Amino acid sequence: MCGIVAYLGRKAAQPILIEGLKRLEYRGYDSAGIALLEGGRLAVCKTKGRISELESILNPPNEAQTIGIGHTRWATHGAPNDVNAHPHVDYTGKIALVHNGIIENYATLKTWLSEQGVPFVSDTDTEVVANLIGYFYENGDKRSDKEPENRFEWAVQRALHEVYGTYGLAIMCTDYPEMLIGAKKGSPLILGVGQNEYVLASDASAIVQHTEQAMYLSDNEMVTVYPKSFHTKTTDNVLVSRELGEIEFSLDQIELDGFQHYMLKEICEQPARLEKCFSGRVDVRGGRVVLGGLATYSRQLTQTKRIILTGCGTAWHAALVGEFLVEQLARINAETEYASEFRYRNPVIEEGTVVIAISQSGETADTLAAIEMAKERGATVLGVVNVVGSSIARNTDAGVYLRVGPEIGVASTKAFTAQVGVVTMLAIELARRRHLGSDQASAMLKELLLIPEKIRHILSQSDEIKKVAEANVDRENWLFLGRGVNYPVALEGALKLKEISYIHAEGLPAAEMKHGPIALITKGMPVVFIATQCSQYEKVLGNVEEVRARGGKTIIVATEGDEEIKKHADHLITVPQTIDHLQPMLTVVPLQLMAYHAAVLRGHDVDKPRNLAKSVTVE
Repeated sequence: MCGIVAYLGRKAAQPILIEGLKRLEYRGYDSAGIALLEGGRLAVCKTKGRISELESILNPPNEAQTIGIGHTRWATHGAPNDVNAHPHVDYTGKIALVHNGIIENYATLKTWLSEQGVPFVSDTDTEVVANLIGYFYENGDKRSDKEPENRFEWAVQRALHEVYGTYGLAIMCTDYPEMLIGAKKGSPLILGVGQNEYVLASDASAIVQHTEQAMYLSDNEMVTVYPKSFHTKTTDNVLVSRELGEIEFSLDQIELDGFQHYMLKEICEQPARLEKCFSGRVDVRGGRVVLGGLATYSRQLTQTKRIILTGCGTAWHAALVGEFLVEQLARINAETEYASEFRYRNPVIEEGTVVIAISQSGETADTLAAIEMAKERGATVLGVVNVVGSSIARNTDAGVYLRVGPEIGVASTKAFTAQVGVVTMLAIELARRRHLGSDQASAMLKELLLIPEKIRHILSQSDEIKKVAEANVDRENWLFLGRGVNYPVALEGALKLKEISYIHAEGLPAAEMKHGPIALITKGMPVVFIATQCSQYEKVLGNVEEVRARGGKTIIVATEGDEEIKKHADHLITVPQTIDHLQPMLTVVPLQLMAYHAAVLRGHDVDKPRNLAKSVTVE
């Protein structure tokens, strides 16, 4: 969740660190800091608050400071303040590090270090790692009289053997002014390799301005970087050979490009990104879908009797759409599990079960843990992710990339529609392989390719949707209701409103409203219905009238040309006609826009909502 950036090269490190931290702001943070190394001395500057506040207290850049580490912290252990902010320096004053993750046995380690006389100044688990490295660095290996070849590297390895939890680390030592060490377990870490310069970061967005060549570390690996070379080892000191790959996006893709916010930019990018997601995968004439990443497992997918879809937050909502479609179209038993609960439920996983893990970042800690548990129990695990080279992409048996480009806005939008697009393609192809006629499959795929243009039409209504938000933005409690495949959309609409406008909202199956939540409805309370013309249209209209009878204000997302619905709506938003199974990719767009406009009208920072991080890389 935190952001890490480190630099070793020929240029002044400070401007590069600050620019990199700004690229990582979207990940969520409450404090920031940097440490620079020159002449055997550490210069550390850190503060609670925004990076702009850090900039205001920094000294001018020094050309002699060509190595440094930086960090944006999202508080876990210890309140957000100047002392708990990273970087942390060990008790000897020689070791400085930044950390993303959680050290689960930090209390035990802290007690042991305190018994050895090691002092602590912060409340963080991270300072424990810094002091542990410092302790081994100062005291050496009491089990051997032999001096390690590289004492700094050895001390890092020795300390990490004692650590239980997750970490992405960037570490410097005053005695090794031309060496930078990175280490990874459960938190992302990438090394960007330029011309005699290196950028170590938790996210490629902090690297892409300097180089397109990068290497993704795997768990229990560390990289040691020198001015003109680097090597990779396991934490057990076994050399690892890794090839460089190309970062999959360019700098212009992470710029605002004239938009006020990244979230609005990404909402508006959805048509083009879906077109790229579908490109080369949808064969309308043949009535088939070609998902190259799953080719090896196509027979197993077709023959499986059970599919489990898992994810967190928005990805879980996309998984729920996938559950409905896989069951309805392919007639395969499907279920959706919160990844955060799945690993703790001791679930029954039979032979032949397929688990599909969905994540935008590919680094979600809970989803990674669910994957590990499912694989241990013999399941085939497939991934649906956006970030190439991410941990989920590398730890699953096979998978499908979303192809939507970097998503900077914390509230996911284009990733959701692409996740739904991928599970829709998968459901149609499984149906075709099992029982669906090629003509029926072709008709569905033809309609699927029309979805991007229909989203463009919805986007043209942004001003009208803003007026709806404006009329209701002062209300602090909303309901979102839908049925069938539009029930997950109701959940997603409520989540978006909560995330960025801080309005309390609940998403429910429309029929469940009268089993309790109807008690919440008061005069003027906004209730958003997804009431498109579908198989359950008449049922939804009945639910609308139940709300109207109790004074609720109805905001209805309906199908264009539906004259009947107008008399039921206080506010009406329309979407183009499409087949029932494809509606979620259309009906979610007005809800994204409404949440966006509500947040702006309430004066909130849309791209940096409070308490939230883009990628939840800690449990």
